[in-house]
Amino acid sequence: MIKMIALDLDNTLLNSAKEISDENVSTLQKLHKNGNSVVLCTGRPINAVWPYVKQLGLTDENDYTITFNGGMVIRNHDRKILNQKGLSLEDFSLIHQYALDNDLPLDILDFEKVYELTDLVKSSYKEVLNSSLEFVQKDFSKLEDKPYSKAIMSEQVVTLNNARANFPAVINDHYKIVRSQPKIMEFLPLNMSKAYGLNILLKHLGMDFSNLMAFGDAENDYEMIEAAKVGVAMGNASDEIKAIATEITIDHDNDGVAFFLNQYFND
Repeated sequence: MIKMIALDLDNTLLNSAKEISDENVSTLQKLHKNGNSVVLCTGRPINAVWPYVKQLGLTDENDYTITFNGGMVIRNHDRKILNQKGLSLEDFSLIHQYALDNDLPLDILDFEKVYELTDLVKSSYKEVLNSSLEFVQKDFSKLEDKPYSKAIMSEQVVTLNNARANFPAVINDHYKIVRSQPKIMEFLPLNMSKAYGLNILLKHLGMDFSNLMAFGDAENDYEMIEAAKVGVAMGNASDEIKAIATEITIDHDNDGVAFFLNQYFND
């Protein structure tokens, strides 16, 4: 029985204007009121998605958000961290050196803000993300030695494609590398995924993946779509996501989430 609905944001729950449509809001609020857990699953920190959390009314005692692509599971109403997993500053040395040698940009995120690395070529992450996330300009050598969540390489699609095709084995073996958007490539801890965070949350709430419905469109949604009892690919999803989904709905600009939910729960 489905008891939890997990939702990617960009190009899934959010339309092209980065908004949750009225239809999606009303449908999710109704299901939440009826006792279903509604969980936003994002690469961003909680502060950057808080307006969406509030819009959906996900502030009850057992409402959580999966942030940093699974790296943090956080309770919404008091920001209590259920689980956190990240990387050390030293862990980023490999990808930083590669970016330096190949004239590529890099941003490094802790669990609150983004550090734009000023010793590298300028990143487009701030413009592509178009979020309220705090950006701080910093040289890599000036970063504090503390836990970080991930690194981001934001560039033109062809540039990222070429970079990924030419990464040496040492980089591929050191990070979980995923595309969250065509112009955003993420470097995460090995084995990190939204499914990793969801597994922790499901167990905490006395559930398992047989209780999960998940919606997504991109590579960083793969594991949760594959693990969920009902894995729903958006109409605008990549072919890779559609291939492993159990269901396909219409696209994010036509209320694809609400369209599928209303069909599923009203049948």
